[in-house]
Amino acid sequence: MAPRSPHTDRARAESFGGIATDYDRYRPVCPDALLADLVGLGPDRVLDVACGTGKIAVPLRAAGLDVLGVEIDERMAAVARGHGVPVEISPFESWDAAGRRFGLITCGNAWHWIDPERGPAKAAEVLESGGTIVRSWTYAVLDADARALLAAVYAEHAPDASTHAGSDEDDDEPLDPFASRPEFDAPEMRRYAWDLTIPGDEWVGLIATFSDHQLLPAGQRARLLEAVSGAIAAAGGVLRGHGRADALFTRRH
Repeated sequence: MAPRSPHTDRARAESFGGIATDYDRYRPVCPDALLADLVGLGPDRVLDVACGTGKIAVPLRAAGLDVLGVEIDERMAAVARGHGVPVEISPFESWDAAGRRFGLITCGNAWHWIDPERGPAKAAEVLESGGTIVRSWTYAVLDADARALLAAVYAEHAPDASTHAGSDEDDDEPLDPFASRPEFDAPEMRRYAWDLTIPGDEWVGLIATFSDHQLLPAGQRARLLEAVSGAIAAAGGVLRGHGRADALFTRRH
């Protein structure tokens, strides 16, 4: 399930740089099964779009692939570079590829920040014939009791923010902008799932990195995170559920 595109909300899109270190610490890594599928495509070169701190680029490089990141925020890119990932600073839509082509384009938890018209056009420009673009989103889907626990906290402290507790019910999907591009095959959805147990402090660190939480007034955000931490501690100190990653594999003719 791909989120609806909020690409015009630049305040949210560009809210991550100030918390780059926490983003790198708390955001989930690329799931092993998805990583195996990416490596299995056998690309000669990989472009990681909106690479952030390297949550996909780092394991791809560890698997032996040649990966270049493109990232709009210098602070996020600095963390990725610290992990050994070469990164060029630019919005993807206006990035100068200088004639370079790639066998694989990846984008983890970020394609919804990309312009839905210019993004696919740029991907078609820099992707080799027969290459694939893989856009993925990773979620926590907590058990019903945990979702109810968090819903009560948010109702009191931040009713307009998402609990980020997830759901396995698919919303109506927006039209995939790649579906109308003649250069691409129909997107193939692959879903990955795994058991998940998250200590309370890790959950609080994770939710603090989401853009809707970052844009809350500082005092409200602090009260919310304290209340979430207290509620989880009172319920045993951990949240349980499963992780889920949805990935759209789209091949270029």
